[in-house]
This record gives sequence, structure tokens and C-alpha cells, in this order.
Amino acid sequence: MDAKKPGLRHNQISEEIIEQVERQLAKPPSLWLNLTGAKILENEGQDTKDIVLPNNRSQVTHIAVDIGGSLAKLLYYVRDTSSPSSSSSEISDEVSDRGGRLSFVKFETSKIDECLQFMKQLIQDHARESRRKPITVMATGGGAYKFYDRMSKELDVEVSREDEMECLIVGLNYFVSCIPQEVFVLNTETYEMAFQETRHDSKYPHMLVNIGSGVSILKVTGPSQFERIGGSSLGGGTLWGLLSLLTQASSFDEMLELSKKGDNAAVDMLVGDIYGKNVGYERFGMKDSMIASSFGKVFRENKKSDEFLPEDIARSLLLAVSNNIGQIAYLHAQKHNVKNIYFGGSFIRNHVQTMHTLTYAIKFWSNQTMNAYFLRHEGYLGVFGAFLKYAISESNVPVPPIS
Repeated sequence: MDAKKPGLRHNQISEEIIEQVERQLAKPPSLWLNLTGAKILENEGQDTKDIVLPNNRSQVTHIAVDIGGSLAKLLYYVRDTSSPSSSSSEISDEVSDRGGRLSFVKFETSKIDECLQFMKQLIQDHARESRRKPITVMATGGGAYKFYDRMSKELDVEVSREDEMECLIVGLNYFVSCIPQEVFVLNTETYEMAFQETRHDSKYPHMLVNIGSGVSILKVTGPSQFERIGGSSLGGGTLWGLLSLLTQASSFDEMLELSKKGDNAAVDMLVGDIYGKNVGYERFGMKDSMIASSFGKVFRENKKSDEFLPEDIARSLLLAVSNNIGQIAYLHAQKHNVKNIYFGGSFIRNHVQTMHTLTYAIKFWSNQTMNAYFLRHEGYLGVFGAFLKYAISESNVPVPPIS
């Protein structure tokens, strides 16, 4: 028996509680981003999280893109010509009395053509008035190198490649330090979320666990001091790939929705399956609902693969990957004497079960001495950092110093 993986029977969670948390994440409250009066659009979907800058008077002549192994994330500034809910997609370098907003959008990297076409349209809209300055593209992620020649040729603008890790840290620093109600924790007992106050010391040292296709773990000791201390090949790409083989789900979001309906106990071997119901191994804090072996029942049940429900498989695999990441994160934090761990990356998607599993793992293994933090814009740290790096270097967009 391998009982080293914490886990819970998530089907026992009240759907009402989960839906309440998801509604909170889908409609974030007002926040401040660099300029007074900034807020996340209340009427936008959870996936976009556009940020309104009603008092911005700066010239913005750049867009940013973070191209990873699975997803490409794009960030651009839109001048507001009417109201915060304006649907205009026209980038502006003019001073506007109405301000504007930062718009976030993502594409599957396998469909990079769609991303480049979207960027091309933004650039064409920007160039309609010849007096405007040319657009600069701030690119980060592995795709900034893989697709560099293609971007330069097809977009016909300057493309600046920025270090992926540096962009992640810049983005994290500003989200943590400057944006109220961006960072939150999840209570493993009640499933309630609690927002954290902004801290200009960012609780140094802390650790960033960025979960994309794979996992990168960074130790951050200051605003620009960090090192990559580890990682894992078992990340979002692993879940996406295996569920593509085992289920009919065609997108990552479909897979997450599928997992919500499943019962991992139909696939996983639990401590209770070994010790008996309501027994567990309390001496070591192991409840009978804890996972002893992921997918452990598949062989024992002697069933054919099509006899297992796809939603149960999705739930089991999501927990297996999340538990593994949580334990690896704890081990690195213990080794480097770090108490505060920020989880980022598009794997999370503000998905309640994923956040609960990561939090539970950190709390379980650290004996409640470490903290797991999440962000509303968890998948956009890199692209936000790239956007700000241009602002900092060109002084086109005033950004507050982090001290």
C-alpha cells in the first residue's frame, strides 16, 4: 500500500458550496491595479478577467503574449470610448479621458494560427491612424523562441523576447503586492475562500509553483531575486494527454467539468478499502477516505476499461496529478525553509477540487505550518509580467515600485 498521498472523497462536498466559490471567482470584486479606480469587470466571464483602468492617462503601444506548450495567453490594452463595459477592441496610444482596460484572452498553442490572426487584427486596428506609434510585441514562454521568426514575419512589428521565469516573477510580484483581493486561500474544511491583504514585502521568501504543461518551482527572495529550485514533468499536459486517451473529452475545460461529476472512490483504492469502513489509520492522520493507491481498484475489480465511468477516471487522475504536485511542492518548501507557497499556471483554472487538493496536501504534509495561496489571474502571471517589463523599461505605463 502506498498511503503517502493525501486525498478526500470530493463527491461528499456540497455542490452548493463549490458553486458558491466558483461564483465568487467568476465575479471578482473591485481591485486596484497600478492606477486608482481599477477593477475587474463584474460582467465578464471567469475566463477573461478583464481589468478596467478608468483613470489611466498613459500611452500604451504594446501587447504581450506568453506562448506555452499547451496554451498561448495574450494581454492588450483597450482604450475605453464609452464605458467600462465597452466592447471596443481598438488598442490606443492616445491619452484618454475615459481610461481603458487590460484584456486577457487565451488560445490553444496547437491553434497558434488563431492567436496570430487575433494579434494581427489588433495591430491593424492600431495602425489605422498613421500618426500612432508602431506596436511592440512582448513575447515570453517557449513559444517566444519557437515562433519568433513567424511572429516577426507575419505581424511585421518588433518582437521582444523576454525571459519566461523573470516574467513570471514580475507578474506574481505585482499581483501579490498591488492588487487587493487578487490572492486568496481555500479552507479545506468549509471550502470557503478568504482574500489576503496586499503586502509590499510579498512575504519573502516565498515559492511559486507554476503549473502549466509541466511544473516549474521557483524560490523568490526579493522583487527580482529568484532561482528555479525544481519542477516536474507531471503537470497539466499529463492530465490533458491521459484524459484524451481515456475519455471522449476534447478540451481541458471539458475534462475539469467531467471530473466534477465523478467519484474517485470507484477507481482509487482508499485507506478504508484496506482497513475497513470508519477505521483508517488515525495514528498517522490517515482517514478512511484517504487515497492509498490511485487507480488501485482498476485491476482488483477485474473490469474492462469501458465499464469504468469517464467522470470517475477524470476525478481520479485529477487528484493523482494534483496530489503529486502538492507533495513535491511541500518537499521543496521544506528543503528551502519556505512557509508560503503561491500556485499559478493555467492548470488550476480556479477549479475548486484542484485548489482543495493542493491546499490539503500542503497542510497535511507540513502539519499545518505552511500556507497555500492562489490567484484569480493564476494563468496570466507570465504575460502580465511581460506587459509590465515593457512598461518599466519604456516608462510608457507608470507602475509603482515594489519595496
